[in-house]
Amino acid sequence: MSKRELKFFKSKKSKDGFYHIQDLIKKYPDARYYVVYSLRSNGKSYSALELILENYFHGKGQGAIIRRYDLDFKQRRAGAMFSALVSNGRVVELSNGVYNGIKYRAGEFYLIHKDEQGEIDRISETPFCYGFALTGNEHDKSTGYPEVTTIVFDEFISRNGYLNDEFVLLMQVASTIIRRRNNVKIIMLGNTINPYNPYFDEMGLTHARQQKPGTIDLYEYGETSLKVVCEYAEKPTKSYDSDVYFAFDNPKLHMITDGEWELNIYPHCPVKYKPKDVKFTFFIIFKEHLLQCEIVMQGKYNFCFIHKKTTPLKDPEKDLIFDCEHNPLYNYSRCITHAINDITKRIQWYFSSDKCFYQDNLTGEIVRNYMEWSSKQ
Repeated sequence: MSKRELKFFKSKKSKDGFYHIQDLIKKYPDARYYVVYSLRSNGKSYSALELILENYFHGKGQGAIIRRYDLDFKQRRAGAMFSALVSNGRVVELSNGVYNGIKYRAGEFYLIHKDEQGEIDRISETPFCYGFALTGNEHDKSTGYPEVTTIVFDEFISRNGYLNDEFVLLMQVASTIIRRRNNVKIIMLGNTINPYNPYFDEMGLTHARQQKPGTIDLYEYGETSLKVVCEYAEKPTKSYDSDVYFAFDNPKLHMITDGEWELNIYPHCPVKYKPKDVKFTFFIIFKEHLLQCEIVMQGKYNFCFIHKKTTPLKDPEKDLIFDCEHNPLYNYSRCITHAINDITKRIQWYFSSDKCFYQDNLTGEIVRNYMEWSSKQ
């Protein structure tokens, strides 16, 4: 990848308390990608779908919605994607009353009008939007979409894992739509449910995991015209009446009400121990993190304690190191889930027997994501 330049900006607060992707595009009109993540239900998806409709009615092209699985475009789910824009009258408003609903069929979204009996008496001649699933990429390659100018990939951040080479699949779908044009904007939306996703790394968004709510990072890539805007949208200025339902004292729920990254609650160190109690030490390198893992045996206790290592490795050519990158040194391994000798079998036992404890919840989350990556190799 060409040399990247990173610039930092503050987000603009919206007047109505909801997020508006239109404001971000207006501020950075020459960007190609707009990556936005935040808490759930702050208006990200609504504003992106609204933009597709606005562009269509203003003669600025069609839209495309990308999701991960074919299941996301089953009739009921796909039909509900624009339901909020229908129910609040935005379709009627934009069409000057010509249409009052939306119908999905066979990968295409059409505008419709229903009479007083609920029967469809008018349908648009052409779709205003198309649906694409990353798992169905092979079915779309032979079709052209020359009028699509806005692509929305919703829920690009997952907590349940990703497809193999998912970033490549996304690029293939985008290529199918864009072909040789340069007038397409790609909007990627996600909730703060997992900071360790392939897109931050594949797109070179090096600061995304350290980014603060209410900030915008602009990435530029060498001499190319590629620009990626990455926004960690802050919590809306007004509170929701629904927040009362999630006021329990559970850190996971802060993601819903405050927009914080969702973290599991992981077991912390059960006892105090001394250096002499550490019988073996190994290390895990995952993304930008270096973790020190200590096998502790103290009286009746036998467990593995994992914490962040803030100093460089003292003996990187002899220490046992698990690293996602390929390394020819004999002391390096990639996958902790694939035991290759007695030592790695013993280490694997601590994880499979729930005998691992963590410095904090973030450390536990780093290890969870590494283990998930390791199991898929």
